Amino acid sequence: MWVNGASYESYIGRWSRLVAGQFLNWLDVSSGAQWLDVGCGTGILSQTILDIASPKIVVGVEPSEEYIEFARKHIQDLRVSFRLGDAQMLPVESASYDAAVSGLVLNFVPQPTQALTEMVRSVRKDGTVAAYVWDYADEMQLIRYFWNAAVALDKTVLALDEGQRFPLCQPEPLRELFQSNDKLEVVEVHPIVVDTTFRNFDDYWSPFLGGQGPASSYTMSLSEERRVALREHIRLTLPIAHDDSIHLIARAWAVRAFRKN
Repeated sequence: MWVNGASYESYIGRWSRLVAGQFLNWLDVSSGAQWLDVGCGTGILSQTILDIASPKIVVGVEPSEEYIEFARKHIQDLRVSFRLGDAQMLPVESASYDAAVSGLVLNFVPQPTQALTEMVRSVRKDGTVAAYVWDYADEMQLIRYFWNAAVALDKTVLALDEGQRFPLCQPEPLRELFQSNDKLEVVEVHPIVVDTTFRNFDDYWSPFLGGQGPASSYTMSLSEERRVALREHIRLTLPIAHDDSIHLIARAWAVRAFRKN
């Protein structure tokens, strides 16, 4: 589901870029730090680190070869490098980074506890370990409207809804994940909210035809008749303004902690 960088950018990338900036401002890691970006995808968080955090280096690790290729092509900075690898078995030296971060990834990792263990292993004493995930169950509205409509048309689709599938999209499970690691201390959870304004309905709908992620993959699995029915049901439920624009919000939950030994 995660192979086309350009489709991802039009679907989620434009919003996750805004979240990344707020996330880094909240972390407030000192300039000159060495960063590890776990599950770097198309490089959105890595690029934002380069833009606003004044890092010494940034290393991005990502399991999708297509996303790695996209990131390398679009981010031309000598401070950054990208490696093919699994979040659950990071191809990095232990205690080598000042900050290990992960953006919109932990929900999709089969064993998030193992991914967190690897992130903790990668940072030095007092290093920052942090992540953020979409609030799929509630205020990630561009996805919420989609699944609400899909389930209204077909109750069996509820099992595909990210809000049902991913418990880490809620603040307490996210906090508990970090608190379960005995090498972390001072665990904090923080909401990040960004505006997601679409020019018109087509601007909202077209990214769901790109095949990236669960909602888009579901859309493309439908027959043309069922896809049209879903599209029109969503259209009826969205808050479309008189000028055809659609103003929604996207909330993410962020969590951070520090390695204590």
